[in-house]
Amino acid sequence: MTARRLLALLLLAASTAAAQNAAQDYEKKLRDKAKQVLDQCTEALGGQRFFAIRNRVEEGMMFSFYREQMNGLDHATVYVAYDTNPTPGKLSVRERESFGRPNKKNKEEFGADLFTRTEGYEITWRGARPLNKQTFDRYQDSTLHDFFYILLQRYHEPGMIFECLKSDIVDNRPADIVDITDPENRVTSVYIDRFNHLPLRQVYRRRNEVTNDLNEEVTIFAKYRDVGGGVMWPFEITRTRDGERVLQKFATSVKINQDLPESLFSLPSGIDILKSY
Repeated sequence: MTARRLLALLLLAASTAAAQNAAQDYEKKLRDKAKQVLDQCTEALGGQRFFAIRNRVEEGMMFSFYREQMNGLDHATVYVAYDTNPTPGKLSVRERESFGRPNKKNKEEFGADLFTRTEGYEITWRGARPLNKQTFDRYQDSTLHDFFYILLQRYHEPGMIFECLKSDIVDNRPADIVDITDPENRVTSVYIDRFNHLPLRQVYRRRNEVTNDLNEEVTIFAKYRDVGGGVMWPFEITRTRDGERVLQKFATSVKINQDLPESLFSLPSGIDILKSY
């Protein structure tokens, strides 16, 4: 090997090493910034009291939409129980959406949607109808990439990457954008208010099961209130899919760490199991 060739190889190796170091320094800068923004965010949400949430009971109105037309309106009580030891990448929460407005004369729900860790059911007086795979998979995917679920159940999951690359203006509020990449390389972008450090919105792109196109789901968080001990939670949530509203929730009450019976998150004994749609 000639001296000139050797010199060229040495220079190439040095430039490659320098480029790698620069890339690593840049990635570290993005992750350090994300950590700073998320530390401020979690502190604004209640700090360790927020991370101590075991369950949540949310009561209010729930609206569903189809092609921007209201498709359903219900008074709902939503019960959510988080697993103490979440399984990485797996659904580690159980949820019951109870519909109807119970009163002193009628304490029974009119219907409910039940989501366990592995399946879902639509419960009515007729029985329990299993949700089809497409519906449950959409629920699972949306939950796994919900920012509040990520904070409570996936924040320390191996392989999660948090980076803060850019900022934007949301409803006239300056916001830092944190991109959260999970081990399967799916990205959730959350916009965090630069002044009060609370989440303003999140954007998640999921693959459409039928067309295989990417659908953009945007969730807007608003009207935060103290739900106990300084823990803040949004009382208004709006979700759009490809620019069209699909869901709006207006809570009148949110309580955390309640004494919830296990029966809420299981099917009643002897209930008829109906045929899935």
